Amino acid sequence: MKDRDLYAQILGIRKPWFVTDVQLALPEGEILVRVELLSSARLSCPSCEGQAKRYDCRRRRWRHLDTCQYRTILEAEVPRVECAEHGVQQIPVPWAEPNSRFTALFEALVIDWLQEASLSAVARLLNLTWDQVNGVMERAVKRGLKRRQLEVPTRIGVDETSFQKRHEYVTSVIDLVEPKVLYVADDRKSESLSGFYEGLTEKQRARIKVVAMDMHRPYINATREHVPDADTKIAFDKFHVAQHLSNAVDDVRRQENRELLEAGDRTLVGTKYLWLKRKDVPPAETTRAGFMRMAKGLLRTARAWAIKEAAMLLWKYRVRGWAQRGWRSWISWAMRSRLEPIRKVARTIRDHLPGIINAIVARATNAATESINSRIQWLKKMACGFRNRERFRNAIYFHLGGLDLYPDACSLTHTNA
Repeated sequence: MKDRDLYAQILGIRKPWFVTDVQLALPEGEILVRVELLSSARLSCPSCEGQAKRYDCRRRRWRHLDTCQYRTILEAEVPRVECAEHGVQQIPVPWAEPNSRFTALFEALVIDWLQEASLSAVARLLNLTWDQVNGVMERAVKRGLKRRQLEVPTRIGVDETSFQKRHEYVTSVIDLVEPKVLYVADDRKSESLSGFYEGLTEKQRARIKVVAMDMHRPYINATREHVPDADTKIAFDKFHVAQHLSNAVDDVRRQENRELLEAGDRTLVGTKYLWLKRKDVPPAETTRAGFMRMAKGLLRTARAWAIKEAAMLLWKYRVRGWAQRGWRSWISWAMRSRLEPIRKVARTIRDHLPGIINAIVARATNAATESINSRIQWLKKMACGFRNRERFRNAIYFHLGGLDLYPDACSLTHTNA
């Protein structure tokens, strides 16, 4: 088999394209494969696919998968056609995506590497520039979003993720059924979430049954504005309620600890994390007895801890009526506690009680959202941060969007030989 036939088979080059020459450039460490189009080939407009006449040719080069230790370069004179309706345009080639300087199979290789390593590492190992690898990622995300037929799940989660320091955030919408990112928007305002809802049809918005979120007012307002019967679907996650209660317990502990220290009592010194643990995760054996004595004592911190633990038990309800009665009784107890941090959380829970009841009855949780947020933070760490939001969004969609990222031309350039 001649080298031209060999590379035609390897590269999947078929009529009307054919390989005309193969050159090995040892000093450059390259193999140059020249490809031409048959002069008799029918040319058509890329936009309307109508027949068009040849206007001129432009020489272009693409990097392909390496041949042994040599970098493989495709070179072709690509015709431009003149269409009466769409003007002068360059025809597509079967081995690469438009506006790419890499073959589809090479882009697929870069995508595979990007799913395993950082952008800088891929650029270094494949002897590419940072911008070239970033361009592959951008094209992959653009393809994936264009192909995606968004079938809105019945249960979604909404949360903010820090982008940089100085309280800069992006809003993410997560599919809670099949954990993946559906939407990413700048900031954490009402408009940030509204952009997701406005991209849906009325039928798709009506299909949503649960929207799990924290008690962030802009998200609540956006959901009420766009989702039918939103107040029966908004569910406030147990994790965030527990976080509010834990912070309140810690506020009580710090205030009481200062008072005790002034009196020379070190009872609460070094006990912070004992009070923040769940009741079903007791302290280590060496500290359990001392902690239980404190928990059963007359400390204000012990009362705050008992109120917090009682609230966590209320999530075990299944029936809406029983859950409502249980939480109302708890709110009454918390308001009578004379512990202002606990009273403050009780007022917050009272104002958001319907959403908490919805979460209990629907068994809704933002655990999948928190898991994806952890992976987003890992992406930030691997990239050593992102300079702009667009690249941050692209990275989230690329790794966590569940998108079909690979070029269409991949299926055209492989060979069955």
